[in-house]
Amino acid sequence: MALQDIFKFRELPESETSKPVLEHLEDLRWTVVKGAITLVIAMFLCFAFRSTLVRVMQAPLREVDPQVGALRALGITDSITISFHLAFYAGIVLSFPLLLYFLAEFVLPALTLMEKRFVLPAIFVSFTLFLFGVLICYFWLLPKTILFFFRDTQSLGWAPAWTVEQYYSFVTRFIIGFGLAFELPVVVLALVKFGLITYRFMARTRPYAMVLIFVLATIITPTPDILTLISMGLPMCLLYEGCIWISWAMERRRSA
Repeated sequence: MALQDIFKFRELPESETSKPVLEHLEDLRWTVVKGAITLVIAMFLCFAFRSTLVRVMQAPLREVDPQVGALRALGITDSITISFHLAFYAGIVLSFPLLLYFLAEFVLPALTLMEKRFVLPAIFVSFTLFLFGVLICYFWLLPKTILFFFRDTQSLGWAPAWTVEQYYSFVTRFIIGFGLAFELPVVVLALVKFGLITYRFMARTRPYAMVLIFVLATIITPTPDILTLISMGLPMCLLYEGCIWISWAMERRRSA
């Protein structure tokens, strides 16, 4: 059965009987439920500090021009809808470690005792990479991006008068996307662990992977600035190269 093949990665290697598909689906359902509840709680917690979130998110804009920092609210319900929008993305950042833990918990049955010891360190590393990407974007890449669009708008003789909906939609997706891009090593090493890709495959397809990484960086970074593109693509390429050697070590240890 196709579903049984999909959930095969959760089966213990030494088990003689496979777990029914319905039990796998039930475990998956509870994983999704726990993740959703955690995200909702984090979201409402962030909503309580929405004024602080607004000041933090508009700080890069005020550095460019204090007058532009006063965004326009065109909709009657913008104060609530944008606040929930901000709280949702801030809730993702706040609850990210727990979401990773629930995902790891779903995979745990297939791990050995030795491998289970590395779950919490792996979650810590994954969250650190995510947070590192978010901070790099917020403190360095985002101000450069806003400044580029600000000057480009002025070069056409237009006065920048951005709305809260446009600004926060752009900024939140940009920051979260950059943070998720730094999860590349975690995704690659998980695929290696489950045997979906190998060291030889990664080494052989390295040039294609580099091209795809820069294509992804081009999609996430909406500016044509070459420095902005390199600032995102180069770290991802270095992370991917590191994954190749780590996967080589994992396969060598497994064969030994």
